[in-house]
Amino acid sequence: MIELDPITVEVVTERLIAIVREMRATMIRTAYSVTINEMKDFSCALFDGMGRLVAQSREDLPVHVVPMPWTVEAILETYADDVNPGDIFLMNDAYRGGTHLNDVTMLYPIFDGDDLVFFAANRSHWDDVGGMVPGSMSGLATEILQEGMRIPPIRIYDQGRPNQPILDLLFNNMRVPENRQGDFRAMLSTCRVAEQRAQEILERHGLESIIACVDRNIERTESRTREHIRNLPDGTYYAEDYLEFYHDGLFDPVLLRLALGVEDDTIHIDFSGSSEQVAGVVNASLAVSAAGAVIALKAFFDPEDPINQGIFSPLTFTAAPGTVVNATPPVPCGAHAEIRRRTITLTAAALAAAMPERMAGDMQGTSNHTLIGGVDGRTGRNYVFYEVPVGGSGGFLEHDGSSVFGTVDWADNQPILPAEAIEVHFPLEVVREEILTDSCGHGRHRGGFGLQMELKALSRQATFSLVSDRAIVPPFGVLGGTSGAPNAYGIRSNGQVTPLSTPGKASGVPLSQNDVVVACTAGGGGYGDPREREPNLVATDVTDGFLSPDIARDLYGVAMTESGDVDTKATEKLRAELAADWLDVSVVSEDESCVGDLGRHRVFRVHPMVAKKMDLGDDDLIEALGVVPVPLRGWVRISNDMPAGSVSLDTWGQRQLQADEGSTVHLRLLRRWTASDLPLANERSRKH
Repeated sequence: MIELDPITVEVVTERLIAIVREMRATMIRTAYSVTINEMKDFSCALFDGMGRLVAQSREDLPVHVVPMPWTVEAILETYADDVNPGDIFLMNDAYRGGTHLNDVTMLYPIFDGDDLVFFAANRSHWDDVGGMVPGSMSGLATEILQEGMRIPPIRIYDQGRPNQPILDLLFNNMRVPENRQGDFRAMLSTCRVAEQRAQEILERHGLESIIACVDRNIERTESRTREHIRNLPDGTYYAEDYLEFYHDGLFDPVLLRLALGVEDDTIHIDFSGSSEQVAGVVNASLAVSAAGAVIALKAFFDPEDPINQGIFSPLTFTAAPGTVVNATPPVPCGAHAEIRRRTITLTAAALAAAMPERMAGDMQGTSNHTLIGGVDGRTGRNYVFYEVPVGGSGGFLEHDGSSVFGTVDWADNQPILPAEAIEVHFPLEVVREEILTDSCGHGRHRGGFGLQMELKALSRQATFSLVSDRAIVPPFGVLGGTSGAPNAYGIRSNGQVTPLSTPGKASGVPLSQNDVVVACTAGGGGYGDPREREPNLVATDVTDGFLSPDIARDLYGVAMTESGDVDTKATEKLRAELAADWLDVSVVSEDESCVGDLGRHRVFRVHPMVAKKMDLGDDDLIEALGVVPVPLRGWVRISNDMPAGSVSLDTWGQRQLQADEGSTVHLRLLRRWTASDLPLANERSRKH
């Protein structure tokens, strides 16, 4: 066995990371599409010959890298020992370790003589892979065939020879094929750079030493992860949330459940109880669902160090095939990012019971995949525009959330393209990009604010598609903080704004020349009671135009003078009079609280007197808060069978809230924002 010293381990580890960083720099310099060279929607990584994740850079996207081990496993299962120098593999299969079909993965084996040492991997977002709409992502797709070319693990180069008929088949079924071909060649360039640098490091340190250093680095990551887990109390922690699905045009949310079990130095993530898969975009593979959990655990435990295979070893996962978190053909998987965001949220929410000091209000909760495509009147050629407008992150113990901010799973992804890049490359005009007043979740530490973005179509032929979420069920606050405002999209035509008939989801909506796509993104959830926020911070937000005076007065209890200063005496009086916005009720047990058509959602049964006190009607969305920081959401059913002053709660709900029969929980109405409340018609603020 080779003797290793710590310095050699560090040198080799950092050189491998440097290889990935050079791959990344090569991709940015050589890619054709704006999505890659401006937005940086791609990632690179190194795997060893056994398919273990060895290295990534700090800039690579967790959304891409964390599911990659499943992708590599699928390719190795297909080709087993039939991997040769000069082979190159390609795949995007959403059911076998892929994300959505637009994310195409190239795997490039690197040999030292006859020994397979590494795989260079590049996963890049291709702007179009075919399908029913420009950009391939339809918010209303019902089967994966509508989302484009599904590429199984294929050998695209065979011992150095390109499989040109297969390449032609792929590119001939994609819009703007010259861009896809250019991005393919850029991906190939990054892998060849990795091969060159890997040969240099092998020549310098030798194969045996390199393998030993890789093993040591993976072992210490595993050891560090297990030590973090041992610091958690053993037990099982619960969380549930929703994804927004429409069945025959009617809202029918799907349920996601997560039970996080801690035992000594291991964690088991169990998705049992999640909805069965549906004929809509809100499905994903286990690779995506598990990746969300891994990303959250990494953020909680060890946010600084790059990831490798060692983080996976203490973790196991259970998800029934045929559910929204472990989809099987033929359902679409276009909302993979929304599934991932929700499993990040669920993992964090479950951990909040064990690590409440680390919990934050919910992030915006969606990627807002925004697509416009058609014919560019300037050139007569097809175009596909893609952007992912960001929102706010949640408030937390030490600080407010960040506004218009890329989330924890995006790393170096640049979700807001420069206006100049948009207007040069696409027949679009950026009319507006600004922080959205009052869009934050309110609290002692408020959430970050969302974005208002407006894009005008300049050509006569265009369509708009959207895959989004958190348009009905907004990002939650914690410890009494309020929800962030939801996402909202609409089309302004001839001065009139029409909101989407299926909020958060659109497919090939026609755009006439000068129509404007208006996007209002979600704010992050608040942290703590808004009445406890420092009044001067509220006043500063009002002065800066981030909060309206009405919100400052009605939610924070802060009165201001005409000069914009805090009126201290009036504020003290307001806060003394400002009542809490929740009602205390007692828990009544029931066997099952979830109903639905194709989806499933929680129902809170309440007595008419509770409904009257809270001004509730059937199907109003409310939340319950127990002793844990995170609320439980559900829809109202008014029932004369319920005791006065009570709410129904099944076993899962009681476990999540840590509330038994007869315990007290707080109920709060989540007011629904309507079209008139949203700044889609040149208004600048949202009402609470």
